[in-house]
Amino acid sequence: MALDEMLLVWHSQGKIPPTIRFYGWSSPSLTVGRFQPVDGVIDFNALEKHHCQFVRRMTGGSAVLHDNELTYSIIVAEDHPKIPESIVEAYYILSHGLLEGYKQLGIHADYAIPQEKQNKKNQTAVCFEKTAYYEMIVDGKKISGNAQTRKKGVLLQHGSIPMSIDEDMLFDLFMYPSIEQRQLKQNAFKEKVITIDQIKNRKHSYDELKQAFISGFQSGLGITLKPLNLTEEQWEEVRQLASSKYEQEIHSVQTID
Repeated sequence: MALDEMLLVWHSQGKIPPTIRFYGWSSPSLTVGRFQPVDGVIDFNALEKHHCQFVRRMTGGSAVLHDNELTYSIIVAEDHPKIPESIVEAYYILSHGLLEGYKQLGIHADYAIPQEKQNKKNQTAVCFEKTAYYEMIVDGKKISGNAQTRKKGVLLQHGSIPMSIDEDMLFDLFMYPSIEQRQLKQNAFKEKVITIDQIKNRKHSYDELKQAFISGFQSGLGITLKPLNLTEEQWEEVRQLASSKYEQEIHSVQTID
């Protein structure tokens, strides 16, 4: 999270070009949206039991369990000629890269167009339980999740592309009135979500997904990607931000300025 934020800062300062970052996770990690409540929602004892990290994102939305997946972030100036002013339209443009990435894996995904302004009763703490505009679906089931923010004149969009989801762990991390209610939610989740491994009926690797989505973003956005090498001074800035802002005791993480 600290590296994503510093990429945004450096791009706002003109120090780096527009950037797409791909990354994975060394251990399960739960990220929550910038304004998402956690008291009475997240089970912190379960986080410790599953050796699951916890952090609050810069972006909004609901909680995401990052585990066996490819995660991406896109950093680009708001006034870039290819970026619309509308957040929804920007999602549509940037999702071309996701659509083409799935095609590289032999998966024919489509755009989600959810009903306008879902009722508050349908709101959920778990990201993959609902779709947002232009997220990817296959046969009506959600296959990826995305979130976006704009700060310092720069757009940051990042998202989760799961190969598989540990549903038992995911639903153990949230607090429900009863075990029966948790099981009902988990059963409903199975009907709304599908993963790459399920669709292709085999296991995929991180490197396999990374190559597919590098190719997909290049063709889908009409760009050419090349490696970005950070200096040791830049890595030190990331470490300092991680220490001062993101590496906090999980029980005290409420808001981030």
